[in-house]
Amino acid sequence: MPSSAENRRPVRIAGKPPERLRSKRIRVLIAAALAIPLMLGGAYLAVDRLQSSDALDHPAHPLDDNQSKGQVVDPVKDIVSLAQLQASSAGYMLMSCTNQNEPPYQGAIYLTFSLPTDTQPATYFGAIAATLVGHGWTEGLPPNNHAFANSFVRDGVTVIIYRQDDDPGRGVLRAHGECRNTNDHRADTTAWIDITDQFARAR
Repeated sequence: MPSSAENRRPVRIAGKPPERLRSKRIRVLIAAALAIPLMLGGAYLAVDRLQSSDALDHPAHPLDDNQSKGQVVDPVKDIVSLAQLQASSAGYMLMSCTNQNEPPYQGAIYLTFSLPTDTQPATYFGAIAATLVGHGWTEGLPPNNHAFANSFVRDGVTVIIYRQDDDPGRGVLRAHGECRNTNDHRADTTAWIDITDQFARAR
């Protein structure tokens, strides 16, 4: 007569592996299923990084110095006029896109403007954003390191507008174009060129 311990033994069904073995197989299959997309994703990122680097070093349609400058100066003039910004100062320079003073370069503008004293900053910067969006600019993610900051993109130009950190009575507009200038500017000075007069006429 079988003992009670023998009665408690699990009964194996013919043709089926034990539950523990099936669980192990399932875990292996799940791990493999998760690993494949991760490996493919890593390979995609590596290829994308190589392609991005090649596109940066060898742009398909390079710009000369005047074109790089015009790419940012012209749209910023439009913004100053459309938003009726009271420009205080403006500087331009060719900035390296590699952080090492190597080509390619992009045109960049740093412009300051006076804020109206009779309008709340949130209302004022909100009106600027609405004006730009209404004229074809796409609003991007707001930078989180400045007050009342917004970013906008159009035709390869990125513009960031915010209240100046150390002077609440002023605003800042920063613009940069595409990394398509492949001329050698490694020996240039890195100082900004004063172009304030171009925006005084745009008011």
